[in-house]
Amino acid sequence: MRILILGAGKMGTFFVDLLSFEHETAVYDVQPQRLRFMYNTLRFSSLEEIRDFRPELVINAVTLKHTLNVFRQVLPLLPDDCILSDIASVKTGMKEFYEACGRRYVSTHPMFGPTFANLGALSSENAIIISEGDYMGRIFFKDLYQRLGLNICEYTFEQHDETVAYSLSIPFVSTFVFAAVMKHQDAPGTTFKRHMAIARGVLGEDDCLLREILFNPRTSGQVSKIRDELKELLDIIDRKDEVRLNAYLQRIRKNIDR
Repeated sequence: MRILILGAGKMGTFFVDLLSFEHETAVYDVQPQRLRFMYNTLRFSSLEEIRDFRPELVINAVTLKHTLNVFRQVLPLLPDDCILSDIASVKTGMKEFYEACGRRYVSTHPMFGPTFANLGALSSENAIIISEGDYMGRIFFKDLYQRLGLNICEYTFEQHDETVAYSLSIPFVSTFVFAAVMKHQDAPGTTFKRHMAIARGVLGEDDCLLREILFNPRTSGQVSKIRDELKELLDIIDRKDEVRLNAYLQRIRKNIDR
């Protein structure tokens, strides 16, 4: 299959490495210097090269801020039967775009970042495939993610953004708060060091990814829940209320035991 990857960033490079030995691949980026170390693939820095390549599948791996604009730029250059795909972490506006353009499409979200995940051992990681879209496109990505050992879930566009707002925004924001109040310790405890490792991993992610997660329209509601819980916990601490604390600990233990 002829596959075009849009964007030579971390995820774009990951997909080139993953696919280039089994498919005829090309990668396009507006910054030619980012293509210098791309091997076993065609490297495009002009839109006309895309037209000549005639891809059968396009994987849009640019940042969410530019995803739709890049799609609109390349659409006139693609064959009519080319399948469009994105790996965006937030799907707001994607369904409307796909339906308006009338093209075959598949939308997925590999829920790991090359900065934080061990790409050599992904069996503990997850991927979401949107249940709406082209059947053959979904089969392609399902087979690809299964070969990586990923746990695959299928959601609608709406369900995806609800899940991401919960599963990413809460740990991300909690990590930000930890980092914001943290101070250097000469003899940190084990729990502190574990939180520090998580914070370094999260803050090592690309700022564009962090922005995408935080600006998900559903994130605000999830962060409000953190604020409400902190308010209750602070009241328990201020009052030194053992009864309420015991009840609180029992409640949150049940949450993590589910």
